[in-house]
Amino acid sequence: MSAPAPSLPKAPAPSLPDTSPTTPTRRLDWRLRFALLSVVWGFSFLLIKVGTDAFAPFQVALGRVLFGALALLAVLAVRREPLPRGLRTWGHLTVAALLLNTAPFSLFAYAELSIPSSLAGICNATSPLWGMALSLVALSEDRPTRRRFAGLGIGFLGVLTVLGAWQGFSGIDARGTALALLASLCYPIGWIYVRRTLAGAPGSPVALTGAQLMVSTVQLAVVSVLFTSAPAAFPLWPTLAVVALGALGTGMALQMQYGLVTEVGPTTAQMVTYFIPVIATTAGVLVLGEQLHWNTPVGAVIVLAGAALTQSRPGPRKAA
Repeated sequence: MSAPAPSLPKAPAPSLPDTSPTTPTRRLDWRLRFALLSVVWGFSFLLIKVGTDAFAPFQVALGRVLFGALALLAVLAVRREPLPRGLRTWGHLTVAALLLNTAPFSLFAYAELSIPSSLAGICNATSPLWGMALSLVALSEDRPTRRRFAGLGIGFLGVLTVLGAWQGFSGIDARGTALALLASLCYPIGWIYVRRTLAGAPGSPVALTGAQLMVSTVQLAVVSVLFTSAPAAFPLWPTLAVVALGALGTGMALQMQYGLVTEVGPTTAQMVTYFIPVIATTAGVLVLGEQLHWNTPVGAVIVLAGAALTQSRPGPRKAA
């Protein structure tokens, strides 16, 4: 998946479409798109696992950003929308690509060489926790409320429950888990950088993200040439997994998330992060045959409870 907290500068709001009964097409309800996005990003960890069966982790990450970039470039071509301009903008996009795509995508792929895809998905759920801790230092205007702090704390408790913290994380590969947690840390660092450097940059989120994925493709192409050998073959299922991971799990999913942010706001859209480990665990168990212990569904319920609390808002105060 990509970062679950988009903060790229938004394009000017388009005029509202006609919502009368004669309108020929309507967008899917945001709840359905939210559910679809959760499934797509949840299955991304399964696709990474399948991809690493035939390709090196850097190659899986390369295919991911390549097909993600092609998907977004196709959208831009249909819209006749140009890529961003200016050396300064592209310079910042280069750093953003490293933090939000090149590094985390590679780290997750390496992590899944030794840990289940379900555990990688659970580690991804710690990203908002890292983000809240970092925002206390880096974003003075983004102080978390008590309600949000409590919700994220409950979510973190749920992640610890899934990991079986009371057992000392026995049976869990420490190196792979650390790589997955480091990948989740890259996302909030990247978004803080984006908010500080690209806020107000010309271009829509789709154009900026498409350019960012193009830069990441170049970065990973260079790394892959230097540190991996060319694949001897392209087996069907691993190849399809990498294509789907890029075109759907990166390209389509990011465009869908920007639509959710515009419609329901970034806080609600970000809550997809808490559903990803549930989907990833279910996919890992049903499709890949990964083991499921009692603490996994219990922890998932706690995670969802934290997500619900984080989404809630205090009601308006009554006049005295």
